[in-house]
Amino acid sequence: MDPTDTRLDRFDAYRARMNARILDEGQHLGIKRFFNLDTAAYRDGALDGRTKELLGLVASAVLRCNDCIDYHLEQCADAGFTDDEMLDALNVALVVGGSIVIPHLRHAVETIDLLRARGVGNEARGE
Repeated sequence: MDPTDTRLDRFDAYRARMNARILDEGQHLGIKRFFNLDTAAYRDGALDGRTKELLGLVASAVLRCNDCIDYHLEQCADAGFTDDEMLDALNVALVVGGSIVIPHLRHAVETIDLLRARGVGNEARGE
């Protein structure tokens, strides 16, 4: 295994491969509609898409879904959120979800580190 290949790299590759299999090979209309609904939910509306990604991050942490946390952290970093902003949102998740969220908070902080090591969103940090 390539030592520069991180857990986040493997997640991104797996997600892309499986989404392609589900959407390209599968003809199930309900699944396709749900994927479209999910994508549409994060478009600008009364709330801007950037804010919605932060909301998605909080919900993902409270629901304790590490894959979802990784996805929304990538979106938040791409949207220019700083580490402090993402950690502040994760603090809300911790307060809402309680101590059971702590392992997922650890996961999220590691993911932020991996994203920054990739250079994702470093402009938000002034780098």
